[in-house]
Amino acid sequence: MNPDIRKERENATFNVEILTSILDGSPEKTRRRREIETLVINDPDFQHEDLNFLSRSERYDAAVKKSAQMILKLREYGISDPEEIYCYKSCVHRGRPEPLDLHLGMFLPTLLNQATPEQMDALFMPAWNLEIIGTYAQTEIGHGTHLRGLETTATYDPATQEFVMNSPTVTSIKWWPGGLGKTSNHAIVLAQLHTQGKSHGLHAFIVAIRSMGTHMPLPGVVVGDIGPKFGFDEVDNGYLKLENVRIPRENMLMKFAKVEPDGTYVKPPSSKLTYGTMVFIRSMIVGESSRALSKACTIAVRYSVVRHQSEIRAGEPEPQILDYQTQQHKLFPLLATAYAFHFVGQYMNQTYHRITGDISHGDFSELPELHALSAGLKAFTTWTANAGIEVCRMSCGGHGYSRSSGLPDIYVTFTPTCTYEGENTVMMLQTARFLMKSYRQARGGQQLSGIVSYLNESERRLQPQPVSARPTVVNINDLASLVEVYKLRAAKLVELAAKSIQQELQQRRSQEDAWNRSSIDLVRAADAHCHYVVVKLFAAKLGEIGDTGVHSVLSGLALLYALHGVTLHSGDFLQADLLSVPQVNQANQRVKELLAQLRPNAVALVDAYDYRDQMLNSVLGRYDGQVYENMFEWARKSPLNRTEVHDSYHKYLKPLQSKL
Repeated sequence: MNPDIRKERENATFNVEILTSILDGSPEKTRRRREIETLVINDPDFQHEDLNFLSRSERYDAAVKKSAQMILKLREYGISDPEEIYCYKSCVHRGRPEPLDLHLGMFLPTLLNQATPEQMDALFMPAWNLEIIGTYAQTEIGHGTHLRGLETTATYDPATQEFVMNSPTVTSIKWWPGGLGKTSNHAIVLAQLHTQGKSHGLHAFIVAIRSMGTHMPLPGVVVGDIGPKFGFDEVDNGYLKLENVRIPRENMLMKFAKVEPDGTYVKPPSSKLTYGTMVFIRSMIVGESSRALSKACTIAVRYSVVRHQSEIRAGEPEPQILDYQTQQHKLFPLLATAYAFHFVGQYMNQTYHRITGDISHGDFSELPELHALSAGLKAFTTWTANAGIEVCRMSCGGHGYSRSSGLPDIYVTFTPTCTYEGENTVMMLQTARFLMKSYRQARGGQQLSGIVSYLNESERRLQPQPVSARPTVVNINDLASLVEVYKLRAAKLVELAAKSIQQELQQRRSQEDAWNRSSIDLVRAADAHCHYVVVKLFAAKLGEIGDTGVHSVLSGLALLYALHGVTLHSGDFLQADLLSVPQVNQANQRVKELLAQLRPNAVALVDAYDYRDQMLNSVLGRYDGQVYENMFEWARKSPLNRTEVHDSYHKYLKPLQSKL
């Protein structure tokens, strides 16, 4: 053990094990997670060569092999709980994407949520047993987040009781689904439904794309891999072109919407039910934001106590770089953010399952809010985490650029979340649309419930008040007071966005043009709404924590998260007269104090995430802090070092030298 990192752990002021159990959900869940991790890590079938030294084809091959073995092991061990399956899968693939991700994460959940009992009987067990290997084909080469613009068609033929599936244009070719290129033999295809001469919008269809026996593409199916990407080297993201492919009527997922044998269309109770799988994935991505950012913080914080650099005082030993206030300012707010997002992720998971339970009993009342909240928080958390991972990488200096650090892989694996399952700006605008509707309802006297209930009082609370009655009531050191300020900021920015639209309409612009010309304000409003939700949920979580030491350190993190947000968005708080200039200055000073206060617990706080070295896959973030010895060993394994003299020397350099 590196002595610096040992000393950090000895100086912690709280019980790390208690905090780990809080993060996992309970001591029993911690015990079970560790049990599953040990099961995978000690399994010789899951040992592999460093992926950084493999070609893309080799990485895909290795991932498919591990996925196939994983399915067999899950059956052998009788692991069927979704959380435990996710844990086992994450251990097998070390948190990296894999070819069955969409089969397990979207194909099966879509069947569960949108298939009829008859369809479940016919499809689910073959899919569970990997006879059917599925993917989720929504995005097209010319259309992504704008779902109404998707062009793939499903035209019902009552004479044969079949749907005719077509990709009528180049831009309608399905593009990007993971597992589509080479792995899957079926796809859930989102297509525009046409029956009896009318269009009824997007619906989901099960389409066989490859032979179950030979795995060759079926007639009318043009399918393949889209080629190398920024990352995701283990995944065969694919394209799919359908040319008059006929599927049985029963292959339309009909739990909600239906097409009768004669072609009669039966509407679903809610149009948003078609997008249930996306809402599920967006809710999960919030938790993924925390995991990715917390891994990056773990690496950066541990390395920052091992790395010594420069001088604070001339002639004295080089200090740990985490002793520099600037390094703390880079990393500690991000660590606070990772914790905040973790608790928001837990909330989203619970909320999703609660509301989907209501939906299964015919109650659709909370679906619009779930849709809006999952869209906004997906954007808010992924933007923040994506930028934060890069800050962590740069905070590790030059060594952060090496793949041995693990940080480049975390970044390239996480960064597509900003665009998949909904491009983030569009997601924010979807949340803004819900906020504008809610604002109009509140103005009309309707009492709102749920997370937007703060708009009920926005008109009264945001009226100009005497200067003496405004900012002075805010206590910068009180989290409850800051939650209130964030709420009022959100309400103010929602109001400003609504007034912007109204002003545009008064200039005789159309609703569409007024919306577009107000879209910057709308995104700001949605962002402020999401920021308020995160601060509120982090503060609420503290009320569930009984251990004094853990409560104290998490309170410091929550306060840092809220105050750091104030310093970043001080203009909003000042413009809305929610804070005064002295209070903003006080917030800046308090942030500095909190950095120093959290410094002794930094390593313990990242340790609480309990990432084993095998899962973190980082030389810089090793638990034992033995960075340099292992970095040297890692470098020596490079394929370029298999020979002392590379073939290129004899082929190109030596002949060149003889001619000079």
